[in-house]
Amino acid sequence: MLAGRGRGKIRPPRRSLHDFGEVDFEREWKSLSNSLLEIHTKNASQLSFEELYRNAYKLVLRKQGQSLYEKVKDFEEEWLANEVRPRIIDGLPSSLLAAYNGTQLTVNEKRLAGEKLLRALKAAWEDHNLCMNMTTDVLMYMERVYCSDNRKPSIFNASMGQFRDHVLRTPMPHRESLTIATLLYKVILDQIQMDRDGDIVNTALLRSCAYMLEGLYETEDEQELNKLYITSFEPIFLAASKEYYQLEGRNLVAKGDAGIFCKHARKAATDEQDRCRSTLSTLTAPKIKAVVEDELVKRNLPEMILHESTGVKFMLDNDRLSDLEMIYELSSWVDPKKEELKNAVQKRIVEQGEEINSAAKDLSNTPAAKPSKADADKDEEGGKSIPARPINQQTAAAIKWVDDVLQLKDKYDQVLVQAFQSDQGLQTGFTRSFSDFINGFERSSEYLSLFFDENMKKDIKGKTETEVDNLLDKGITLLRYISDKDMFERYYKKHLSKRLLMKKSVSMDAERQMISKMKLEVGNTFTQRIEAMFRDISVSEGLTTSYKKHIRELGDADSQRAELDVNVLTATMWPMEAMSSSHGEERKLICIFPPEIDRIKQSFEKFYLNKHSGRQLTWQGNMGTAELRAYFSEMKGKKQRELNVSTHMMVILLLFNDLAPGKFLSYDEIQARTNIPDHDLKRNLQSLAVAPKTRILVKEPMSKDVRRDDKFYFNEKFTSPFQRIKIGVVASGNKVEDRDERQETEKRVDLERGQTIEAAIVRTMKQRKELKHQQLITEVIQQLSARFSPDVNLLKKKIESLIEREYLERVGDIDKPAYRYMA
Repeated sequence: MLAGRGRGKIRPPRRSLHDFGEVDFEREWKSLSNSLLEIHTKNASQLSFEELYRNAYKLVLRKQGQSLYEKVKDFEEEWLANEVRPRIIDGLPSSLLAAYNGTQLTVNEKRLAGEKLLRALKAAWEDHNLCMNMTTDVLMYMERVYCSDNRKPSIFNASMGQFRDHVLRTPMPHRESLTIATLLYKVILDQIQMDRDGDIVNTALLRSCAYMLEGLYETEDEQELNKLYITSFEPIFLAASKEYYQLEGRNLVAKGDAGIFCKHARKAATDEQDRCRSTLSTLTAPKIKAVVEDELVKRNLPEMILHESTGVKFMLDNDRLSDLEMIYELSSWVDPKKEELKNAVQKRIVEQGEEINSAAKDLSNTPAAKPSKADADKDEEGGKSIPARPINQQTAAAIKWVDDVLQLKDKYDQVLVQAFQSDQGLQTGFTRSFSDFINGFERSSEYLSLFFDENMKKDIKGKTETEVDNLLDKGITLLRYISDKDMFERYYKKHLSKRLLMKKSVSMDAERQMISKMKLEVGNTFTQRIEAMFRDISVSEGLTTSYKKHIRELGDADSQRAELDVNVLTATMWPMEAMSSSHGEERKLICIFPPEIDRIKQSFEKFYLNKHSGRQLTWQGNMGTAELRAYFSEMKGKKQRELNVSTHMMVILLLFNDLAPGKFLSYDEIQARTNIPDHDLKRNLQSLAVAPKTRILVKEPMSKDVRRDDKFYFNEKFTSPFQRIKIGVVASGNKVEDRDERQETEKRVDLERGQTIEAAIVRTMKQRKELKHQQLITEVIQQLSARFSPDVNLLKKKIESLIEREYLERVGDIDKPAYRYMA
C-alpha cells in the first residue's frame, strides 16, 4: 500500500527562456496526455520522465500553467469516470446488490461478496495513488510555481477529490440513490458485525479501505476533521454500534448474570479498541469506547449491581473478588465517584453488621451452658484449683461480637485492596458503614472493652510481640469507629482497674502499649486518667516497700503478723462505683475487718497519713486478695494448706477461728459481724461452701443458692491433693452490665458530658469573648466530636445554665442571638 506521494528531486534544465522558442500547447499536451495514459495503463516503462518534465516545464514557463492544470484535471476526471468506476461497478456481485435491497444472505455469502467490493476498491485506490505520484513527479515544476502562486491545490490533492466525487459518490446507473460509498459503508459494517459475532474476516482488507477513507477529504484544504472517514463513515459506524450495544445490553440483562455481564462488557471494550487499531482507525478508539460505556455499561450496570441473585451482594457474600474487580472497573468508566457501587457495598456492610448485632443479642439471651469436666478442672497446674463455673454467655457474646466485626473488617479490607484498588472514596464509604452499624449497637463500647479485657487477661499469653501488636491494632480500628469514646473510656477504666488490682494482666508491657495506641488515636486527654491509674499502681509498690521497711525498723515482735501489700488509689482517677459489684445503698457499707487485720490497717493508715496529711483513706475490701494457712485435722499427710482467697473470703473464714468444732454461723450472723454487702457475701459464700473442689465450709441445707436461713460449718473433712489452693469468687452473673447497671452508667456518662460541654463552652467563650449562637454551637461540637457526639438540645440547656450563673450574657437581636463572656 502506498502511504502517500513521494517527491523526487529533478533539476530543471539549465536553459534560458529563449532556448525553448515558441511552445505549441496542443502538441505538447497531446504528448503529455499520451504519456499520462501510458502511466495509468501501467505501460510507462519506455517513457522518459526527464523529457516529460521538460515539456511540462516549458508550458509553465510560457505562462500555460493554468491550461496545463485544467487539462490534467479533466484527464483524471475522464479516466476515473470512464475507466475506474465502470470497472468497479461491473465487478460488483449481484448478491451484494440483492442484499442491499433486503435479500437475506448467509454469513459466508455476505463475507465473500463484501470482500470482492473491498478488493476492487483497494486496487483502484492503490492504482490511483501510484499513478498520481508518478504524474506529480512529471508536473512538479507546475505545482511549485503555478499552484503555489495561484493558491491552487496540488494536482495530487485535486485528483484525490476527483476519486471521491467520481468513484465513490457518483450515483450508480439506474440507481440514483445508491453510490459505491454507500455500498462500501454497508459492507464494512457487515464485516465488523461478523467480527463481533466471532466470524473470521479479512482485517487487512478492511484496514486498507479505512485508510482510503482517511486519505480522502471533504474539501481541498485537507483539514483533519474533514477526512471522509470522520465525516461520512464514522457517524454511521457509531450509530450502528450504539444500536448494537443497546440490544446487547438488553440481552445480557435478560440473562440475569452480573458476572457474565461484566466479563462481556470488559471484553467488548477491549475488542473495540483492538478493532480500531487493526481494522479501522485509531481516530475512532475514544468514540467507540464512549459508545460501549454509555450504551452497554452505563445503561445496565446499576441494574446488574443491584441484581438480587448475582449482583454485588452475591459477589461480596461469596468472595467473588475477580467479579468485584471487573464491576469496579466498569463503574470507574461511567462514574468517577462510583456511587451505585459504593451504595450497594455500604448497604451490604450495614446488613451484615446488623446481623452480627442481632446474633450477639440472641447469644447473650441464650441460657448458659453447663461447664464440662475439663472446664471445671482448669487451672489446676501448679497446685491450683478453681470452682467450676457456668459459661458466661453475655461475655461470650461480647467477645464473639468483636471477633465477628473484626472478621468483617478484614474481609472488606481485602475487597478494598484486591478488588477496588484501595479507592479512597469507597474506603470512606466503608468507614461510614462500619461506623453506622457499630454505633447503632448500644453495647459496642462495652463489648470492645470486654474484648481487650479478655485478651489482656489470658488470650495474649504465648503470642509474639508482633501478634499482640496486630491484635491491639485491630481493636484500635474498632475504637476509631465508635463515636461515644467517653463511654468506651468508662468501661475500659472499669475493666482495667480490676486487672491491675487483681494482678490479672498477662503483660504490663502490653497494657502500656495499648495506652500508647489509644493516645495516638484519640488524643492525650482521653488517656490522662488511665495513665494516672498506672502511676498509682507504681507509687503503691514503692509505698508498700516503704511500709514494710518502717515495720522492720519498729522491731515488731509479733511473728504471726500478716504482711500487707496495699494499692492506694486516687479516688477521682479510678471508677470506684464501677469497681464495686454492690448496688445502691450497699456501696456505702464498710467491711468490718477482724481485730488482727484491723490493727495492720490502722498501722498503715498512721504511716500513710504521717507522710500525706489531709488525705482520707477508704478501704475497698471487695478488690483485694489474701493468702491464708488453713489446718484440716482429718486430711491425710500434711494437714496444712495455703488458700488464695479474696479479702472478703478472708474476713469470713477468720470468723471460724474462734468457733468450737461442730458449731455454725448463720448467714445473718456472718453478715452482721462482717458488714459485707449482701450481694458480695452470697457470691463469696457460694465459692466457699457450694463449689465442690473448694468446699472449705459446709452449708446446711445444701443447695446451689445461698439463702438467709442457711447455716455454715467449718469443713474439717476437706481434702485436696494440692498444697496451694486458689479459690475464685463466683462470677456475679455476667461481666456485661444488666439493664439497671446500663442505665446507671448512661446516667453518669450524661452527667460527665454535661460538665464537659460546659467546660468547652466556657473555654471557647473565654478565648473568643463574643460569638453568635450558631458559631458557638459549631465550635463546641467540633471540639467534642473526638470524644462523643454532643446533643444540640443539651448544648442549648448548658448555655442557658451558664447565662443564669452569669458566665455568659446575651447580646444582639432575639432573631440572631449572640453571647458575650463575662469575666
